[in-house]
Amino acid sequence: MNQKITFLLSFSIVLNSFAQNKKAYELFSASGKKTSFSKLIKKAILSDLVLFGEQHNNPIAHWLELELVTELSNKRKLVLGSEIFESDQQEELNLYLKDSIDHSILSQRIKLWPNYETDYKALVDLAKTKQIPFVATNIPKKYATLVYKKGFEPLVDLDSNVKKYIAPQPIAYEPELPQYKKILTMMGEHGTPELVKAQAIRDATMAHFISLKFSKENLFLHINGAYHSDYKEGIVWYLNKIAPQFNTITISTVEQESIKKLEAENINKADFIICVPSTMTKTY
Repeated sequence: MNQKITFLLSFSIVLNSFAQNKKAYELFSASGKKTSFSKLIKKAILSDLVLFGEQHNNPIAHWLELELVTELSNKRKLVLGSEIFESDQQEELNLYLKDSIDHSILSQRIKLWPNYETDYKALVDLAKTKQIPFVATNIPKKYATLVYKKGFEPLVDLDSNVKKYIAPQPIAYEPELPQYKKILTMMGEHGTPELVKAQAIRDATMAHFISLKFSKENLFLHINGAYHSDYKEGIVWYLNKIAPQFNTITISTVEQESIKKLEAENINKADFIICVPSTMTKTY
């Protein structure tokens, strides 16, 4: 009997140890050293702008976004922004944040991302509860599509009421940025200069609306796909042209088979790199 009890206790200890070692994520510095969420908080508090680069279907990234906003909102006056809302949706978003319309009305009036309810609604509702401004920073999709088909030129002829939803023209553009060049490689025969320009107009527009709502009194936390801010290109490149005085930190989300050590290809992607097991459940 005693042997049975000893065996069961030993087995329980092994199982608990195994479970405790199955981490959902590991946080690394840019150089690949392990760091902590508390260090991220300390660095973020002292910054002007945090660009949180997520994988849109990664639940760990969405959870940490919520945790980060919760922590920072207790220590700094915040402004939030995200590419999930297009700039011409700002008015409807404001109505929701003021509790003038409910979620069902919001979803009828604007096209929300398919994973909005599972991945972003909690964050927007937190902003609503804490009365944190939330900025719609992305270019309206139809104009990004226009650039994808015809380049920047058609933007010149748009009505002034439309141009207010897009970064000011002429659009600065550097096709030799490594991340832009990589798009051509990744997309193969589908990679075109216009595709890269469509990415650039998104980056430029997000940077534009971040800069418009920036104030030294506030900490601006922006949520975007990691590719828009990895290696401090994309949005950061445009922000540096608009307002190089911003003290900006970046976060990226990557997936690896093992999270014990940051792989070489992920070194220097951001100031903080959230490394998640590739087996992690996806939200879609």
